[in-house]
Amino acid sequence: MNRLGDRLVSWLRTIVPGLWALGIAWLAGLGLPDSVTGAVDGLGQMVLIPAALAVVYPLLRALEAKMPPWLTRLVLGSNQPPTYGTASDGTPVVTSLPSAPPPRGGDVD
Repeated sequence: MNRLGDRLVSWLRTIVPGLWALGIAWLAGLGLPDSVTGAVDGLGQMVLIPAALAVVYPLLRALEAKMPPWLTRLVLGSNQPPTYGTASDGTPVVTSLPSAPPPRGGDVD
């Protein structure tokens, strides 16, 4: 486990790129013409933010190995990915997920 704790690191490495995507989407929204923003009737940011995140997050993860540690901390929140345990066959084990709820009665497909 690293200094910050794996849960905090995984949270930071999800939230920080999301905040960058939010900022990029906001800046892009400022430059869109009124005809575009008026046509979508307020949905502009609702479309731009997920679109920016869909581009920003994989791009940052792909470039992560080439970035200096300070830049990785700035754009991803931490320069160390969280560590997860592994089973005896080498597959990752994630223990922080909640167990599945019990099945409810009724129709089952």
